[in-house]
Amino acid sequence: MPTYSNSKLSTFENCPFQYKLHYLDKTEVEQEQTIELFLGDLVHQVLEKMHKDMKFKKRVSKAILLKFYKDIWDKDYSEDIRVVKEGLTAENYKKMGMKYISDYYDSYKKEDMTILGLETQDRITLPDGNSWHVRMDKLGCKGDTYFVCDYKTNAWMKTQEDADSDRQLAMYSIWVKDKFKDARKVILKWHMLAFNKEVTSERTPQQLETLQKEVMERIKEIQKAEKENNFPRKQSALCAYCAYKEHCPSFIHLAKIQDKPTEKFKKDDGVKLVDSYSEIKKKLSELQQNKEEFEGKLIEYAKQLGVDAVYGSNNVAKVKEGMKIVLPEEKEEIIAILKEKGLWDEVAMINFMRLQSHYFKGSLHKDIIDKIKTEKDWRISLSKRKDVEEGEE
Repeated sequence: MPTYSNSKLSTFENCPFQYKLHYLDKTEVEQEQTIELFLGDLVHQVLEKMHKDMKFKKRVSKAILLKFYKDIWDKDYSEDIRVVKEGLTAENYKKMGMKYISDYYDSYKKEDMTILGLETQDRITLPDGNSWHVRMDKLGCKGDTYFVCDYKTNAWMKTQEDADSDRQLAMYSIWVKDKFKDARKVILKWHMLAFNKEVTSERTPQQLETLQKEVMERIKEIQKAEKENNFPRKQSALCAYCAYKEHCPSFIHLAKIQDKPTEKFKKDDGVKLVDSYSEIKKKLSELQQNKEEFEGKLIEYAKQLGVDAVYGSNNVAKVKEGMKIVLPEEKEEIIAILKEKGLWDEVAMINFMRLQSHYFKGSLHKDIIDKIKTEKDWRISLSKRKDVEEGEE
């Protein structure tokens, strides 16, 4: 059976198409390393060394750990590592890492927890037969209380609500309870290194059972998508950081044109088509406004003259007064009366968009589905590019 993980499920939830490219197609992309990832990896290495040395009763001092950190940084850092945040340099991040290690050392150098594992990797078998990948930064215990610990170098503080709804560490606690039969309590702990604080959470057996069911339901969705080869693209703010843009139909054209000089960019057929289409839409909108404005003027002119026809050079505009009905905002009562009087079938219309939505969700009765056929349809919607500042185009 396949092995699933929190990363796999999160990728599918964020964008099924990215899941397909990454986990099924194994699409190779250039993964640009950021300074945040580089820093996080180094800090993990240093804290792993700290606890390993303590476990084997080796001399552990803050100075030794900081030297270890600096040596790795100097050896592995390169100019290819991207610093995204404006106004910050690699040196800023290097100093931040030193502070994280220094603060952590001061807080945990005399920790009385028995360390059972560091960077622990294993699997658990879910009730449906699938495997779940387990990887913990630190696993320890004090008597029959166990601790699943995660190091975080995030620049934002994890809230209690975030911790209590976290899926990753909660799933690991299932593994702990399975492996260690004396585990009376399993405490999930996040070391928020940027703030020198920790956030903890616990789960009841009922919560873990519910979580496990939710995970298996999500896995079913993934397996259904794989069977049907149905991986829709889900655009969100995360797209800005996606490494698969060159392979995504929503961004292939952008990847093709974004680095072109202005002259070549403007000559691109796609750019010209969209720019022209945008101008047409703008003119149509203006014309519609003009149409409504002139219709109002024509009606007023006809009312003033008391006529129902106004003549131009080649056309005549007929203006006729009539009546129209206005339904109440709450329509349930009038619909019930129409049905009671046998008029509903005559005056009701099919809500095409709702019917289509039910069809593709699979929530229609088979007899209705059998009466409907599908065909490819193409629609165009126009919106402002979010990656372009106002006035930049």
